[in-house]
Amino acid sequence: MIGVGGAYGKLYGGPVVRDLLEVYTTVVRAVPELVLILLLYFAGTDLINQLLTALGHAAIDINGVVAGIGVLGVVQGAYSTEVLRGAILGIPQGQIEAARAYGMPPGLLLRRITLPAMLPFAIPGLANLWLIATKDTALLAIVGVNELTQTTRTAAGATKAYFTFFMAAGALYLALTLVSNVVIGRVERWARRGMPSIAGSH
Repeated sequence: MIGVGGAYGKLYGGPVVRDLLEVYTTVVRAVPELVLILLLYFAGTDLINQLLTALGHAAIDINGVVAGIGVLGVVQGAYSTEVLRGAILGIPQGQIEAARAYGMPPGLLLRRITLPAMLPFAIPGLANLWLIATKDTALLAIVGVNELTQTTRTAAGATKAYFTFFMAAGALYLALTLVSNVVIGRVERWARRGMPSIAGSH
């Protein structure tokens, strides 16, 4: 959702929207993800509570998993914005111009023309971002989220069976990647139905 909104804003938004989105994508892609996770996790949750306090509401204890997912969403949103922007630019402009000539409103144009037409161009980039995101969850261990890597480290430290537990964790990540590749391949074939086949496509 962040990627679609960001891509649409960068292409069709006003100057202020485009500038803000440019700052967002540039900063996120320039700063290491570990630094961003620390910054967004601690500063972001503190900012939310300060805002709630200023509005007269009690501060809340934000769940670590929810905060971690939100942080990864913000980070991946910047990358997906650029992937989807490139995919939209790959659509033959005649299709969009024809829809506008028929008087199709922007929301309907996005749903009926832009999203379906850009999907074949976007899936390879989004698939890479999905696989990167699954591995980036390991970074959330530094902010106390009890994810796979943290659990593996704890179990290995308690039993001293480091090889066994880390091999098992690696196998789980590999299994997730293989399953993801199968699902992504099917989605890509569905999105490209009716289009000329490309050598090497799955």
